[in-house]
Amino acid sequence: MSSSSSPLVQALGSGLAGAVVLNAVHETVRHLRPVDAPRMDILGERGLRRLLFNVNAPQPDQDTAYVLTLAGDVVSNGLYYSLVGTGRGVWWRGAALGLAAGVGGVLLPGPLGLGNGPSNRTPQTKAMTVAWYLLGGIVAAAASAGWSKAGSRRSM
Repeated sequence: MSSSSSPLVQALGSGLAGAVVLNAVHETVRHLRPVDAPRMDILGERGLRRLLFNVNAPQPDQDTAYVLTLAGDVVSNGLYYSLVGTGRGVWWRGAALGLAAGVGGVLLPGPLGLGNGPSNRTPQTKAMTVAWYLLGGIVAAAASAGWSKAGSRRSM
């Protein structure tokens, strides 16, 4: 691997780490706390179904829609968290990106026509939504910082 591709690979890998943790927390807690856990999977499925409807594409069955939504979440969140990048400031960028995504996850679904319930049902739902996206940003920052530290040890 050339050194010029290393920052891109580091950013993408770190973003993927944040996205995987975010989705793992979402999936775990929605089974443990069905009353108030955020249901970003429902928002994603609504978005997918609306997109397919708008382009006159066939609607997938429930299981296929779930898998497509989960894959789309990991990819899109991974790309988003890859903006944490590398070098100085990854912790601040991770926290800012995670916080922005969490607040957006609470405030945007309603105006986008996806409904408020899945991320806005209770104060606990709102808090968990923000906290989990913040966690994803922090994990991406930690992965990037760890990657940089490991790389500097190899170059010694």
